[in-house]
Amino acid sequence: MKIYTNIRFLTLVFAFASISIFSEGRDASAEVKIVTSIPDFAAIAKEIGGDKVVVESLAKGYQDPHFVDAKPIFITRLNQADLLVYNGLDLEIGWLPILITGARNSDIAAPAALGHYNASTSIKNVLEIPTAPVDRSIGDVHPGGNPHYMLDPRNGIPVARGIAARLIRMDPENASYYEENFKNFASTLRLKISEWETELKPFKGTKVVTYHKMWIYFTKWAGLTEAGYIEPKPGIPPSPSHVANLIKSMEKLQVKLIIAANFYPEKTASLVAEKTGAAFLSLPVLVEGRDGINTYTELFDAIVGEVTSALKDKTGSVKDSVYRHKE
Repeated sequence: MKIYTNIRFLTLVFAFASISIFSEGRDASAEVKIVTSIPDFAAIAKEIGGDKVVVESLAKGYQDPHFVDAKPIFITRLNQADLLVYNGLDLEIGWLPILITGARNSDIAAPAALGHYNASTSIKNVLEIPTAPVDRSIGDVHPGGNPHYMLDPRNGIPVARGIAARLIRMDPENASYYEENFKNFASTLRLKISEWETELKPFKGTKVVTYHKMWIYFTKWAGLTEAGYIEPKPGIPPSPSHVANLIKSMEKLQVKLIIAANFYPEKTASLVAEKTGAAFLSLPVLVEGRDGINTYTELFDAIVGEVTSALKDKTGSVKDSVYRHKE
């Protein structure tokens, strides 16, 4: 896990924060200012808060959220924020804690503060929680569990509920507005989840290979089976011997699809796809991860659409896909 400990950077962080604190005050009459770590939360917050909030994500949709550059301007945004929404489970441990410290904003700093919302606390189905001590020998494994829970669209609902609950407490005059927006968001998302599950149903049990161990929430929901990984361990680049063994395994298991987040290098995955005849998809995994993806539902429209199209192309008819699964 990348940790920013550069002394020069720390000096800049705290100096910048001090200037911000004494030069700018918070406008209590303005909209609720929300800062999120990743754009998925920003997109949901916009739908819940509407014109009552101002929302900004620190990470961009095309960035790996593990390794975002902790820019000094982020400190100003956090210093002026009324509500911070972040992923938790150590996804942002390499860059967000130092920004929170530098921002010196008591409204968002402490976990118990009303303006501090760790969205993972709303997730009941955290997966892959280690049962043994974690160290670097097993790769970048997160002690609290796999942090990529937003790749199960069902988890968008409790996160939206959590954001709405915070806004209702922070801005009670507009409580009914936030509550109504949450109901509309949840209703729309449930309908879309039903549609996506119908699209994915014919491919239940189909084996796929993923690049990084970040797709477990998606594959578990979609009914796909993860049969291997391009990375031998989370965060560890693939070696030639690992790639050779993976190719043999994929051929034996007749894996037809490799999926990766679009911020990972494509060279090795493309090579494995070429050697095995599998399709390779470099997919957006965050809102704004690609042009035209501006909402949480649009993100899954893209992911589900491309996965089902690729499986149809590679497996032929739906009947053939189901038959292979039974084998």
